[in-house]
Amino acid sequence: MAETLSVLGMTPSKAYAGDIPAPLAWEWAQSGHAVLVDVRTDAERDWVGKVPGAIAIAWKQWPGMAPNPTFDAQLQAAVSAGGKVVLLCRSGVRSVAAATRAAQLGFEAYNILEGFEGEVDASGQRGNLGGWRKQGLPWHQ
Repeated sequence: MAETLSVLGMTPSKAYAGDIPAPLAWEWAQSGHAVLVDVRTDAERDWVGKVPGAIAIAWKQWPGMAPNPTFDAQLQAAVSAGGKVVLLCRSGVRSVAAATRAAQLGFEAYNILEGFEGEVDASGQRGNLGGWRKQGLPWHQ
């Protein structure tokens, strides 16, 4: 199983189905094999960019970054019971927590590696070292 996952560019996880590269997540979402959920805040999506067709369900809420008390209900309304979901955040950290929770709720949940903006570079900026946008995947302001 682990060999099959790595051929696809996936890394298995104990808490959720695994970590996948953004192009594979986009492929799954476009083919209908998974639901793409963006767990960034509304502010992040509005100011930094949105992925077409992604369902917006914040893991934490701006301002203050308090947990979203309706995350479970929103996810259950957006994804069929036991369905496959790929989760995107800014850098691939909050989406790990969201994927873990989604798996606890019974979904086949995957974290999208590098997130929307990737890691911070030497200048302290995001968007230059990987991430959804840097990889040329669809997004809009």
